[in-house]
Amino acid sequence: MKAFFSNKKQTLSRAFCLSAFIIYLGGSNSAWALFSDDEARKAILDLRKSLATTQLELQGEIDKLKAENAELRGKIENLEKQGEDISSSQKTYYQDLDSRLGNFEPRTVTIEGVTGTIQPSEKKAYDDALKAFQAGNLKKADEAFSVFTNKYPKSPYLPLALYWSGNSKYANKEYAGAISQLQNLIKRYPNHSRIPAAMVTLGSSQLESGNKAAAKKTFNEIIAKYPNTDAAKDAQQLITATK
Repeated sequence: MKAFFSNKKQTLSRAFCLSAFIIYLGGSNSAWALFSDDEARKAILDLRKSLATTQLELQGEIDKLKAENAELRGKIENLEKQGEDISSSQKTYYQDLDSRLGNFEPRTVTIEGVTGTIQPSEKKAYDDALKAFQAGNLKKADEAFSVFTNKYPKSPYLPLALYWSGNSKYANKEYAGAISQLQNLIKRYPNHSRIPAAMVTLGSSQLESGNKAAAKKTFNEIIAKYPNTDAAKDAQQLITATK
């Protein structure tokens, strides 16, 4: 490439000198005697042709360099993309690995404000019991939640298990068992988000079991502690049955 530009430089230099010389001759009548008109025109035409050829060759080299530069840029961009793909693939792999390992190791989680360590089979046991309840298989759900509360007494899922267990028993008309489970929940987790709804079921269980006084007390407590909530609205409607 250096040789190419050196040759072009020499050609342009010679062309420039020839052009200057011709101009010089144009300023002297005696100098014109050295060249005929045809020779002068031919020299000028040759000079123009040489310049045009040089410009074309230079443009060709510039275009070639541009093409090589674009190809190189494309290769660099491709390598960068491959690097990003590899990085993304590795991240996904390690996330998947962590997830799989998590299925075999105890983990610390927070469930509706309650933090604790769960065993690998613990979440599945809770999920299976909840699915049975949602499917309307209340007897199976009640049994599954009861097993869960006995097997995992320190689980962060325990408040929810007690809540659904109480609701399952209420739906199965096991009012005494529902009252016991829900009172246990309220005593152990008085600030849990499920307490207002649990108290509605508790009051309903007391009402269905014939203890209107206890039910009225529970409903009044809901209205006083949790005003402007759905639980308070439900309690307001149910309290009329305690009269």
